[in-house]
Amino acid sequence: MAKIGAFLKNAWAKEPVLTVSAVIGVCAVVFPILSPYTKYAAMTNDATPYTYPVPIRDDGNLPDIPNHPMDNIGPDLKWLKDF
Repeated sequence: MAKIGAFLKNAWAKEPVLTVSAVIGVCAVVFPILSPYTKYAAMTNDATPYTYPVPIRDDGNLPDIPNHPMDNIGPDLKWLKDF
């Protein structure tokens, strides 16, 4: 730990601009991982469909296709309303 402290002290003494930019870069990588909003962003992305539901004619042989594009199937955003 003392060696890391000595390195940072030396780097700050010689090149403070590079030291600050390195700290900002490390924070830019670490903070999104630690953020509580990362969980909610992942949940929102899971609930958002990748394609727009196109209406098709149901002849009775398509049990996994909803009768209407607005039928509620799959993950929903109820957790977001309760947030």
